[in-house]
Amino acid sequence: MHTLVFLSMRQVLKCQSAACQALPLLPRELFPLLFKVAFMDKKTVVLRELVHTWPFPLLSFQQLLQECTHCSRALLQERPSTESMQAVILGLTARLHTLEGEAGTQPLCRKHALRVLDMTGLLDDGVEQDPGTMSMWDCTAAVARTCIAQQHGRNAEQGQVPVPVEVRVDLRVNRASYAFLREALRSSLSSPLRLCCRDLRAEDLPMRNTVALLQLLDAGCLRRVDLRFNNLGLRGLSVIIPHVARFQHLASLRLHYVHGDSRQPSVDGEDNFRYFLAQMGRFTCLRELSMGSSLLSGRLDQLLSTLQSPLESLELAFCALVPEDLQFLARSSHAAHLKKLDLSGNDLSGSQLTPFQGLLQAAGATLLHLELTECQLADAQLLAILPTLTRCVNLRYLGLYGNPLSIAGLKELLRDSVVQAELRTVVHPFPVDCYEGLPWPPPASVLLEASINEEKFARVEAELHQLLLASGRAHVLWTTDIYGRLAADYFSL
Repeated sequence: MHTLVFLSMRQVLKCQSAACQALPLLPRELFPLLFKVAFMDKKTVVLRELVHTWPFPLLSFQQLLQECTHCSRALLQERPSTESMQAVILGLTARLHTLEGEAGTQPLCRKHALRVLDMTGLLDDGVEQDPGTMSMWDCTAAVARTCIAQQHGRNAEQGQVPVPVEVRVDLRVNRASYAFLREALRSSLSSPLRLCCRDLRAEDLPMRNTVALLQLLDAGCLRRVDLRFNNLGLRGLSVIIPHVARFQHLASLRLHYVHGDSRQPSVDGEDNFRYFLAQMGRFTCLRELSMGSSLLSGRLDQLLSTLQSPLESLELAFCALVPEDLQFLARSSHAAHLKKLDLSGNDLSGSQLTPFQGLLQAAGATLLHLELTECQLADAQLLAILPTLTRCVNLRYLGLYGNPLSIAGLKELLRDSVVQAELRTVVHPFPVDCYEGLPWPPPASVLLEASINEEKFARVEAELHQLLLASGRAHVLWTTDIYGRLAADYFSL
């Protein structure tokens, strides 16, 4: 639903040339809504002029494109339009090219008010791109090109220096884009566009390039470092981690594939691990730690004991955890603060089940998001943990995909979870009853790859839907689609 004010703004923008001429006459209080309408309707001429003459020190996508009282549409939950994003960048460029001595058609107070353009928080869904929208890679490239162009133009003209604007962005970089982004970051040090990275995601980047990039980032701005598919090993991590630890405001650290065999430790490996632990102790604001696919068997206590503050999000997927790791976590100060926990790929069916129950009990009051994909949980294990699981009264998301559960087990979960009023999403496996000739116990690979009886599963889905309707929970999504919905980001919880 749209308010009359929103509809009026949409009407004003129908003729873009007239709207641009009218901007100096409009109250500045209307500019935020005008921006949302122009961005939504791809009124690029007006959008460019709005940025060019923005009357406030801050232009924040997160503030302007969210759901509001005038329009329930949350544009941040959608891939941004290429046309609208380009118009914003062109408006910013036009502003920088307007010298303070030029009166133009706009009052100077409007022309030079903008100090911060915050483009963070754009959707990064990782799916194939619609030609009419921008991916995070595209946004990174567009902003980087603008920074480089502004610096080159300034070097050529050596004219009056525009009032600088800080551009806050989330950056994604890989081998192909590294050199380009490094040049942009270097250029921004002396450019009228000051590039400020909030969240950095580096994929498949060599160690030396990762270090070089980290050295160029503003220590006061960086919130998250996410290093993926880099196969660092403990040696590589010991080189990178001191450069990460200088970011004292870092709240989220995501490392993957940190290998070091604890069963056959070497002297160098132990030295690197101790150095890594010492550097981890330097973080004062860390709230999220992800160590996916890292071998941490029996070493979780060493890792978590070094941290200065309790974590609120902990991802330990495929980390070969042993019962002692879960026991330590349940007794630690972290458990009572956890909002998000991911134990996917760790076998919880045997001796780990009891300590896992203890962990659930310790985290029950705060836990919002629980991911247990491929944890070898069959009906017996699920029934054993259900009393503790259902006491997680604030839980919003439960991921159980890839576990050997039957139709009966799923129905029991659905009935017992009625007490969890905040639950909104359950990602469940295809029931073992729907497979043909399934070995027992079925390996996770079989559950993920074997074909199912589609007709039988359709009946199961219908039954589950009816049970949800009967219990007044039609709003709760029960699905097997692990790709259609993104796992909740810690900062959105």
